[in-house]
Amino acid sequence: MPQPLPYPDPPPFRQFMLDASHGHRLHVEQWGTPDAPPVLLLHGGPGSGLGPGLRRCFDPARFHVIGLDQRGAGRSLPAGSTDHNTTAHLLADLTLLRRTLGIERWRVVGGSWGATLALLHAAAEPQAVSGLVLRSVFLARPQDMQPFMPLAETFQAAAADADERRAIARAWWQLELRRATGASAPPPEGDALQALVQRYTVQAHYLHAGCWLQAPPLLDRLAPVRRLPVQIVHGTADRICPPEGARLLAARLPQATLRWAEGAGHDALHPAMLAAMVQALDAGPA
Repeated sequence: MPQPLPYPDPPPFRQFMLDASHGHRLHVEQWGTPDAPPVLLLHGGPGSGLGPGLRRCFDPARFHVIGLDQRGAGRSLPAGSTDHNTTAHLLADLTLLRRTLGIERWRVVGGSWGATLALLHAAAEPQAVSGLVLRSVFLARPQDMQPFMPLAETFQAAAADADERRAIARAWWQLELRRATGASAPPPEGDALQALVQRYTVQAHYLHAGCWLQAPPLLDRLAPVRRLPVQIVHGTADRICPPEGARLLAARLPQATLRWAEGAGHDALHPAMLAAMVQALDAGPA
């Protein structure tokens, strides 16, 4: 009998720090079954870092999942650093990680900004990617970033005022929560609030630069991806990454399968999202 979702989340069987360029050190974790086919898991944000919710759609008996905290994110060092931290740097880090682990090809799974990065990685190195599973597609168009730009700009302008940055981080987190789930809750405090400040430092940096994806836009960079199996999963009630983005991406990738998670917002652990992600993972290449 299949295990109920979400799948169990055992501890990683390996953790290490990957020395990247310009003094960045990236936290890497590997879960599941070491001799299973490799899967690269990319977190969102930018700047959010790895979290247990991202891997709860993977059966640990069937997958070897490799995740990393991107530059400045999560447990990578320097924490919250925006120095030498661009989309191009993140792509170079993925190549470095794959070569360090001696992996020839891997399947790539990403959500939100992680889906953006997965598409870019596949476009840059299609020979290294066996297929894509993309959750809650983020196209990085101006209209996709606009709801968060006022907070991002205010956050950057308050770089010298730690108290103001914490206040903006609380407001930003509450806006994201309302848009992601429709719920509200008191904002984090203490270490959790400091982690939010780190996350939004990186995210504001990327949003201010248009994620380095405006000329040409993401949808015009995907010709190499048309040769790869692609599964797209999107919530019908997503108010952070609108469903229109998934439709536009599917139109550019005619080989892709688009699966709707009915009633799901921007929430990786929504039951409909988990079920759709499991179906997408089952449908792709080994």
